[in-house]
Amino acid sequence: MSNVVAKGNKDQYKITIIACFIGYVVQAIINNFAPLLFLTFQRTYHIGLGQITMLITLNFGVQLLVDLVAAGFVDKIGYRASMLIAHVVAAVGLFSMTILPEVFSNPYAGLIISIILYAIGGGLLEVLVSPIVESCPTDNKEAAMSLLHSFYCWGHVAVVLISTLFFRFVGIQNWKIMTYIWMLVPIVNALLFIKAPIASLIEDGQKGMSLKELFKSRLFWVFMLMMVCAGASEQAVSQWASTFAEMGLGVSKSIGDLAGPMSFAILMGSSRAFYGKFGEKIDLDKFMIGSSILCAASYLMISLSPWPVLSLVGCSICGLSVGIMWPGTFSKAAAGLKTGGTAMFAFLALAGDLGCGGGPTVIGQISSMMEDDLKKGILFGLCFPVMLIVGIVMCRGMNKTK
Repeated sequence: MSNVVAKGNKDQYKITIIACFIGYVVQAIINNFAPLLFLTFQRTYHIGLGQITMLITLNFGVQLLVDLVAAGFVDKIGYRASMLIAHVVAAVGLFSMTILPEVFSNPYAGLIISIILYAIGGGLLEVLVSPIVESCPTDNKEAAMSLLHSFYCWGHVAVVLISTLFFRFVGIQNWKIMTYIWMLVPIVNALLFIKAPIASLIEDGQKGMSLKELFKSRLFWVFMLMMVCAGASEQAVSQWASTFAEMGLGVSKSIGDLAGPMSFAILMGSSRAFYGKFGEKIDLDKFMIGSSILCAASYLMISLSPWPVLSLVGCSICGLSVGIMWPGTFSKAAAGLKTGGTAMFAFLALAGDLGCGGGPTVIGQISSMMEDDLKKGILFGLCFPVMLIVGIVMCRGMNKTK
């Protein structure tokens, strides 16, 4: 089975782009479905909170590891084979989550194996989806990239809403049925990728940059810094949004999740969809700088407002502001380093994930040093959008020099 096809009629790539959109929905399922079941796991399998926390760390840790090693094998086995592997292991991981805990004498071991499997799929998807869309012949690649990344947000919203409604009306005890339903998404999408045309990321006659050449590029390291800041800006608030809702407004966890993370995800997806629709009329650098300024303003609103409701509004505005940061940086890197290839996308994904993990950690540590004052920790996070603006300015300067 051929890995790539020559770029021809744009219409033939519609199925490829749709499959990539669904690919990010699969990643949203991987990252957001199991956490809805953590309390159920705790009660059913008698697992401690510390072990539950380790499952979260394991998921993102494995995805980071896959980001790191993917650059060495994706080009060798091909995008199509890699994409099929990603979907199959994601589906197997979800399926095994319903079986292995009851097969093993230690249910926790079954959960660990299941999460490792679907985390491998999630890590591969993060590396593969963006370059495949970038390689497709589209009128505006920046807009296509932004629209693509909005589907992770819509997937997140769908997973939480549909699963919550299912548990409410069918019963949490039937969680395995919901797992099988979500498992169908990667299975169906794998079938789409069997026939979907995949174009070459590197133009004919060009040679992709080696790792040594990539690491020598100052522009590459600026993009890496921007990705760290994009991930940190996004997750530093997202991870604490539910806590703000529960603590500040005194609502239940289910309402807190809807008012906090749900509104954050909806507005982040709306921002990406907006640029996906009107991106060809908007300067990407200006949009990213304006979004970073709005992000900084939302951090100030969250941390300095004396009114809890206004702090929660700040969380939602933050979701709107960070939408363009991740896909925008991917687009700038693809345009600035045209022969960066798979390795560049893999390392950018790695940097973004480091930011996603490091941002909330830094906020938590600063808050702990400030007598568990979360608002002061968020205030420190102001440095993330500010550093992103610095990175954008540096990129413009380097491009002018080139």
